[in-house]
Amino acid sequence: MIKIYLRNILRFVILVLFQVLVINNIQITPLLNPLIYTLFILLLPFETPGWLLLIVAFVLGISVDIFTNTPGLHTSATVFISVFRPFVLRSIAPRDGYEAGTFPRLAFYGFNWFFRYTLILVFIHHLFFFILEAFGFSNFLFIISRTLLSSFVSVFLIVLSQYIIYRD
Repeated sequence: MIKIYLRNILRFVILVLFQVLVINNIQITPLLNPLIYTLFILLLPFETPGWLLLIVAFVLGISVDIFTNTPGLHTSATVFISVFRPFVLRSIAPRDGYEAGTFPRLAFYGFNWFFRYTLILVFIHHLFFFILEAFGFSNFLFIISRTLLSSFVSVFLIVLSQYIIYRD
């Protein structure tokens, strides 16, 4: 149990620092803004209670907000996906349900399941984030373009990380 907590704390620190120090400093085009720190929420155990999920999402989002000087943007988007996570997990659950002792990872449930799970939550996160950042729908095509491109790159990096880093 302690091992799981330590692994999650280390994952939290690494993802926040990687997002803030590496990803946010790579500017290829204004349409591309991958936000891979959401991987932390995606990889939390299935049994994580809803109240703890909200608190963890808040702390994750506020941590990124503090470093990027975006008061509340990352926090609200991260809390938003933490509300949807249980519904998404229920809607894409395997026929027999989730096995005890497994985690929402590619290694346990395969590429198709993990890709759908990641794509849904990352797209919701990015759409909410970019709408909030634009503070309206006036540039709707720009928001959608930015959401689609950033979601594609984020999902690619998250799935790639499953093959490279998160081997169980």
